[in-house]
Amino acid sequence: MRLGNESQTKTAAKRNRRPVEKAVEKKVMKTADKAPVLADGPKEKIPLPPPAVDMLVQVAPPARDRLKLLLKSVRAVRLGDFSTRFPAVDDGGVVDEIGEVLNDIIEMNELMAKEFARVATIVGQEGRLTERASIGPVKGSWATSMESVNTLIGDLVQPTSEMARVITSVARGDLSQKMALAIEGRPLKGEFVRTGTTVNSMVDQLNFFASEVTRVAKEVGTEGKLGGQADVRGASGIWRDLTDNVNVLAGNLT
Repeated sequence: MRLGNESQTKTAAKRNRRPVEKAVEKKVMKTADKAPVLADGPKEKIPLPPPAVDMLVQVAPPARDRLKLLLKSVRAVRLGDFSTRFPAVDDGGVVDEIGEVLNDIIEMNELMAKEFARVATIVGQEGRLTERASIGPVKGSWATSMESVNTLIGDLVQPTSEMARVITSVARGDLSQKMALAIEGRPLKGEFVRTGTTVNSMVDQLNFFASEVTRVAKEVGTEGKLGGQADVRGASGIWRDLTDNVNVLAGNLT
């Protein structure tokens, strides 16, 4: 009895599976009918995109002409011609939008070039050392470029102005002034520090010479201490000659 029940159960299970298997098989066949069938033989080559140079040929003639004008403007800018402009028109599409942006960039470069030339003439030739470059409110690298030029002018002008200040003081008889060897906490370097050191050495030499002459004149002429002699250590050239002349004069008075 037990074996008979098991046989009946297996037979019923097979009958129940057949409709499901047929339904799945039918669905698979429909899907296969819809799938693309690859033909035998050589496969068709997929065309590659055309080179960038040939893309202009595939563009409509009006747009192609606009692209050629745009390319002409870009080439002129590459050669440093900032007077060129792309002739943009209304409703010209994306090409003309690009052209308008390019015109803005060209105009900014032209303005900056003219400003640099103007400042170079005013500062370098006319000697107006307070002049600075400006092209209005700009941002990014435009602003960085202007700041760099103005910083360069300031770094060149500051030592020159400082040297002029000290020499003017010396000309007025004030030997207490010396040239600063640092700008805003930054020490001078190269030719700037060499010039500053030379100017300060000149002031020290003048100061020491003036002190010695004053001392000898006071000792000989006022205090009556004959035989006084000026001693300017390290003096050479005209400084040595002036010192010797003072000493000769003091010796003659003796």
